[in-house]
Formats: sequence, C-alpha cells, structure tokens
Amino acid sequence: MTTTDLIEQVLVGPLALPGILVLPHDARALVLFVHGSGRSRRSARNQHVARVMHRQGLGTLLFDLLRLDEQTETDSSKVFDIALLAQRVVAALEWAARRSDLAALPIGFFGASTGAAAALLAAAERPGSVAAVVSSGGRPDLAASHLPSVDAPTLLVVGGADDAVLAANRTAFRLLRCTKRLEVVPGATHLFAEPGALDGVAAVAAEWFDRHAAVRRNA
Repeated sequence: MTTTDLIEQVLVGPLALPGILVLPHDARALVLFVHGSGRSRRSARNQHVARVMHRQGLGTLLFDLLRLDEQTETDSSKVFDIALLAQRVVAALEWAARRSDLAALPIGFFGASTGAAAALLAAAERPGSVAAVVSSGGRPDLAASHLPSVDAPTLLVVGGADDAVLAANRTAFRLLRCTKRLEVVPGATHLFAEPGALDGVAAVAAEWFDRHAAVRRNA
C-alpha cells in the first residue's frame, strides 16, 4: 500500500450496508467480497485475503450483506436466503458502477460459504457485468438452477479434507458452462486454517481475478 491508495469506510446500496473500500494506486480491478454470514468486513480471513489482493494491484470492497438486526444467533434463516443475498450483491455492483472512481474497473466476486451461491446467482442475473467469480469453501450448489446461466469465468476452491463441501462443489462444477476451474487444496479443511492454506487460496484467487480482469480491460 502507498500513500496514494484509497481506504474508505463506505455505505453500500440503498440499505446503506457498511463496508470498507480499499483501492490501490492504479488498481486493475475491484473484488467484492460476499460472505454468507453477512459480516464480511470484520472477517479476519477476508481481511487477510484482501491484503494479498492489494499487493497484486486489486481493489477490494468488504461489506456486510446483512444488517445488524438481521445477524442473530437464534435465527440464521437470512444466511441461507440466497435470493435475498444475491439482491444485495447486485445492489453493491450497481453502487460501484455509479462511482466515478470505480465505474471503469472490471468487477470480480469473491464468495465464501452461502455467499458463493449468492455471488453466482448475482452473476447469472447480470450477464456481461462480472469479470470473474471465485468461490472459497463455498456452497455454489445452493444456486444450482442458475449455474448454467453464469457467463463469468468461475474458480471453485475447496479444501481436500472438506469432504461434504468438496462433493457439493464437484456437483456445481458439472453444472457450470462458463470458463471454469476446480482447485482442491490438499489436506485443507473448510476454513483453510492449516499453515499456508489460506495464503494459497488468496494467491490463486488473485491470479484468477487478474487474468480475467485483464481480458475484460483489453476487450
């Protein structure tokens, strides 16, 4: 990060969802983090991945998909409301398009947990608007009926020891018709807590976004 980089607390979309926008100098793309728990901006794992992306010249927007009153320990229904989460991802995409400093940047989605399904549903609903999608330990299968409509190049990253989620990702992978790749991190569990695992996820995700954002910039 340099003194010319932008770091800004923002309110995203018509619901004014709180977020943190970081835009490196001469950023090549903007990655929207979509976390199923609704608390993307305070996730230590998301922040770690975002810092790796900043070093690669990618901007990031970490924002909360759910309001505070929707994030309760006794009611997790909205965490699994993929249609609702996708609506808010689309709102964030439209918010970025209206900002003069962001409008020219290719947009990518980095989804985790149920947020991966929401990101893919949003990409399906906005064809041509998303440069790339990465699902990290996500549940893309929860958007199964929409996966054939996704046109954004999609990378699914899953821990090799995360058996149930790996099986779900293999099912989702077969349904995707876009440019796609399934990356299995050997020995990693769901949260990629093993030494070096999360760094590996961040590196492969940054490379995927940079490659496909470059295609979008040069089109």
